[in-house]
Amino acid sequence: MTRARAGTKGVPREEREGQILDIAAEEFGRRGYAHASVADIAQRAGISKPLVYGYFESKEGLFQACLTRAGESLVEAVATAQTGVTITRAISTLAAIFETIEPRPYAWSILFDATLPRGSAIYDSAAQYRRALIELGSTGTREVLHAAGNTDALDASLLTDIWLSTVTTVVQWWLEHPGEDAAATTQRCVRLLRTLAGSAGSARRPRT
Repeated sequence: MTRARAGTKGVPREEREGQILDIAAEEFGRRGYAHASVADIAQRAGISKPLVYGYFESKEGLFQACLTRAGESLVEAVATAQTGVTITRAISTLAAIFETIEPRPYAWSILFDATLPRGSAIYDSAAQYRRALIELGSTGTREVLHAAGNTDALDASLLTDIWLSTVTTVVQWWLEHPGEDAAATTQRCVRLLRTLAGSAGSARRPRT
């Protein structure tokens, strides 16, 4: 993955801020908030550390800007993808996530950063975006189960956790395989989901 530099001369403020956010998002996504360095981000951006603070006030402010950009785009994309049931809905949701984070691969990692200090504004903000995604997933899993005649609340809760863990694992796998684009990863998931669905159907059919 190319590590970009923003530069300083002749770059409009809005464009420069976007470039800084792209670099910061990668640093936060790869290293976690607690271990990322504003000095390293500034060095990669080709600007001074005080200039970063001039734009975003603090490390927390810089992270919040990355978090807002990632969270709003992901929640909107996933909400729009909530159509259909069963495998169609799962595929649409995965495709929306992949397409959204392809330009900014560390967006998911930022939302689920385990190093955020508890009680901080950025911890609460990240939790709010996660809750929105979890609620969308919960609604989807309930509808899938209801379509199959299952109204057990604990089953729905467990399936929601399984789904969220699966998505997180798939995104992490994708980050570790940068040669795969969003479309290829979606098709890979389609093949696997259909294989699992077919295997489950075969297991339910009695032998003759």
